[in-house]
Amino acid sequence: MPRAHVYGDHVDTDVIIPARYLNTAAPAELARHCMEDIDAAFIDRVRPGDIVFAGENFGCGSSREHAPVALRASGVAAVVAASFARIFYRNALNVGLAILECPEAVGRVSPGDEVEVVPASGRIANLTTGESWIAKAFPAFIQGIIEQGGLVPYTQAKLATPDREAGHV
Repeated sequence: MPRAHVYGDHVDTDVIIPARYLNTAAPAELARHCMEDIDAAFIDRVRPGDIVFAGENFGCGSSREHAPVALRASGVAAVVAASFARIFYRNALNVGLAILECPEAVGRVSPGDEVEVVPASGRIANLTTGESWIAKAFPAFIQGIIEQGGLVPYTQAKLATPDREAGHV
């Protein structure tokens, strides 16, 4: 069962993936250093499917796409935050990292709680406490980008199977 990793407000891209590791774009290498400046044990605790919860302005700082790549490569399935920095929000979607804004859930989840997030419906559940919330779900095309693993694989799939009925690719 996915577990929660909980952080506060203004988690910036420099702590998600420190600049000293930006000499590579290899997702596995970035994952090895994900969150180490804010939570040195994160990479030892995170498991595939886990969810990051955070406060306001998650992903602020520089515009590096390495931050959502590092999170996704470390096994994080989604980030739930009260709000996201605009550039992080766009970068996360571009690399296929599910992100949900849900201020109601923030502060109601503790580190290690068993959680469930269903991006398609926006459902967020704390299975440890029994509480649940609904975040605004993404439109179908953005869900497709997340499901395909990012904008590039989504576009490649669209180009490989043109929608002849609609008259466009």
